[in-house]
Amino acid sequence: MFSNTTDLCQPEGLESQGNLSDTVCAPHTARENHEVLLVMFIAQALLGIGGVPIQPFGISYIDDFASEQNSPLYLGILFSVTVIGPGVAFMLGSAMLRFYVDIDKITEDEVQLTNKDPRWVGAWWLGFLVAASLVAVSAVPYFFFPREMPKEVTSGKESGSKKSEDLLSQLRSKSEQVQNLSLSKFIKHFPMVLLRNLRHPVFLLVVLAQVNLSAMVAGLATFMGKFLERQFSLTASFANMIIGAVNIPGAMVGIVVGGAILKRFQVSLKQCSAMCVLGMLLCLLVAFPLLFLGCPTQKVAGVTYSESSDFGLHTLECSFHCNCPEKAYNPICGSDGIEYISPCHAGCEVVNIDNNSVLNYTNCSCISRNGPGGFAKPGTCGTDCSHLLLPFVVLSCVAGILASTSHTPSFMLILRSIQPEDKSFAVGIQFMLLRILAWMPGPVLYGSAIDTTCILWEKKCDRNAACRYYDNNLFRHRYLGLQFFFEVGAFLCFATVYMILRRQEMEARNVPETKTDPEKKKLTESTTKGPESKV
Repeated sequence: MFSNTTDLCQPEGLESQGNLSDTVCAPHTARENHEVLLVMFIAQALLGIGGVPIQPFGISYIDDFASEQNSPLYLGILFSVTVIGPGVAFMLGSAMLRFYVDIDKITEDEVQLTNKDPRWVGAWWLGFLVAASLVAVSAVPYFFFPREMPKEVTSGKESGSKKSEDLLSQLRSKSEQVQNLSLSKFIKHFPMVLLRNLRHPVFLLVVLAQVNLSAMVAGLATFMGKFLERQFSLTASFANMIIGAVNIPGAMVGIVVGGAILKRFQVSLKQCSAMCVLGMLLCLLVAFPLLFLGCPTQKVAGVTYSESSDFGLHTLECSFHCNCPEKAYNPICGSDGIEYISPCHAGCEVVNIDNNSVLNYTNCSCISRNGPGGFAKPGTCGTDCSHLLLPFVVLSCVAGILASTSHTPSFMLILRSIQPEDKSFAVGIQFMLLRILAWMPGPVLYGSAIDTTCILWEKKCDRNAACRYYDNNLFRHRYLGLQFFFEVGAFLCFATVYMILRRQEMEARNVPETKTDPEKKKLTESTTKGPESKV
């Protein structure tokens, strides 16, 4: 059990009391970890399978049976409600992380750490039990949805509704033809449909833009909590609460606003792309200052702090007699404002306890602000720049709102630029590419970049385990720099889509009778005139 009373200086020559970092490397421990990892992989695979009816097929389902006027708003509501889930999850995680990870095995009185201690591990697994129960209940209504619904009719749009019904009947007949194909014919038909969609420039560029945005969101969802903890010395619980209460609702607002604008102004495809370009441009302008809003690395004796020329020699002399264990990690903040890896490394010989809580450490030979034998308090000294937290959170929230306004318009660009019978298939391709190109490699890329900023690793079984201290400036620049890079990529893709649609519109005006292939003709008509020009 971790405790703040461990790792004291033992000048008598005895080794100081160890902590759980001195675990024995046994073969069965590695096997157990691999088994747990396999269970997590299987659970994630099942989660992905269960989400297919909601996202790829649900989007096509809504767009097929909703009126063209209301479809963008409905999709915006769907996306915003989908975003509520992660927000609630972060809030739930914030509450669960206040409990110790082994809450089912030990009592609260036996836990001698607080959630502010860097060694604290919260009960992360409790959130899975709550979320799984809610998912099981919410899945029941899906069994009662009809296979087809009557096309929604908007008042005063009888002629348009008749045209929509004719289009829907044609779509149904084409869909039935695809459904009646045998397996061998479907396999032969599959590459042709795949290539037809991937060769569509608007579809491909919009999907690539969404890949960039998804990679940005993957990094935010996975490592933003750690970033806030390290940069602003927050607890894991409070960092998760900020993400769930500020960033996620901001993204939801942006999605709803984007859908509402599409419904209110009935914009064309070119205007949709212009809206995406504008949203991403403003996002870049707001997100750029975040690269400079952060805290420097705290002063840690023997790790980051070396003001005096004889610093190394002084450190060896003041704590050499303590026989400090190599893996000792119990950070304390000295009265001199310097952080030490453990009481032993600060040369502290006495710990003062009150009601099972450590008050301070005294007789510390390495702390000499008020003469020899200074004192220290348990916990880290922190980065001491909490005044930058509020502007950072505000700017990141505004940037998220602006980037999210492009979410619904980008989906409408996909749904309106492909053949109607390919909607479900195209959205399926889109989500497959998002998983493969963004959600799978994204967290790995961010994690690798963050690991390069570590300056002190915890060792377990001669391997790097957890990072004790990061270079905060490098951490901020590489983490937020990657996010800025993906935002630039999305902006360039949307800008290219706008130029393509603008060129096609100009060609259609100059040569209205030009013969084009069915896809280009459909796209040109949808951006120039008639009801088809509105999404």
